[in-house]
Amino acid sequence: MESTNFDTTAFRQALGSFATGVTIITTRDSKGEPLGLTVNSFNSVSLDPPLVLWSLAKSALSLPVFREAEHWAVHVLSSGQSELSTRFAMRGEDKFAGLDVDAGVGEVPLLKDCTARFQCKTAFQYDGGDHVIFVGEVVSFDRSDVAPLVFHGGKYAHATPRTEREGKPRRPYLGGSFNDDFLGYLLGRSHFKFYGRIKPLLKAEELSDEEFYVLSTLTLKHEMSAEDMDKAMRDVLDEAGHEALDSLCKRGYVSQKDEVFHLTDEGSRTAIRLITSAKAVESTVTERMGYEEGAVLKSLLNKLLDTLDPEAAEMWEYEPN
Repeated sequence: MESTNFDTTAFRQALGSFATGVTIITTRDSKGEPLGLTVNSFNSVSLDPPLVLWSLAKSALSLPVFREAEHWAVHVLSSGQSELSTRFAMRGEDKFAGLDVDAGVGEVPLLKDCTARFQCKTAFQYDGGDHVIFVGEVVSFDRSDVAPLVFHGGKYAHATPRTEREGKPRRPYLGGSFNDDFLGYLLGRSHFKFYGRIKPLLKAEELSDEEFYVLSTLTLKHEMSAEDMDKAMRDVLDEAGHEALDSLCKRGYVSQKDEVFHLTDEGSRTAIRLITSAKAVESTVTERMGYEEGAVLKSLLNKLLDTLDPEAAEMWEYEPN
């Protein structure tokens, strides 16, 4: 076969532009020991009969085991299983240590909490260049509604189902005004509705919105300098933030010494009460959304914040490595 010379690195990057799901393939060796590895080459072949395939590099140490295996299982990982994917992609460790697994067809170990699982009987094996292609007949499968883990451009990503109205933007009455796909509208209205569930909590503590913002900001670090506070309130509260800070100091929630601010015991107790209640509100909302979609939303909002305000991360107190 004639070979065309081209940049293999660029070729690999081009292939990486295709988003794929992430799977773990498991089986047992001839001694009954479990074996598994992370694979993103999984694909469907046929519905009748039900056939799927995946490929394994000829250089893989596990190749002889899979060549001899009568059964194996494909696990489509959920968005919260990136650590599991990383574990099974590594060599030289007991990948199943501490994992609670089910027993599948042929006693193949089945991982839990996946988006889908396919239990297969080996049907064919084909040579595929530097890989061996395994084709299996699906003898059993199960699935859930959790969002899958996605691999794109050399990184893990998240996928979330589209709602029925996505792709069908509604037109506003006034031409040229915002529609329901405008980011500002989505963020603004979502914030307004979400924060509306927290405001009764503030009212019970007799705190203004600005005071709550300042109080919660002071929970990010044990103490914050006046410069830190100015950065935290810049373009968000401005003068209203300084007024809120003065009010919190007068009420004994915040103390100041040598241009350094920190929460008092009373301020800490109040902050904990509010944050605990706010997280309960968050849990209710994310439960209705679905955990995976909530995780995707937080990831995207963090990315948006890093884009709009790169200095925001400086407010946080990180644990030492």
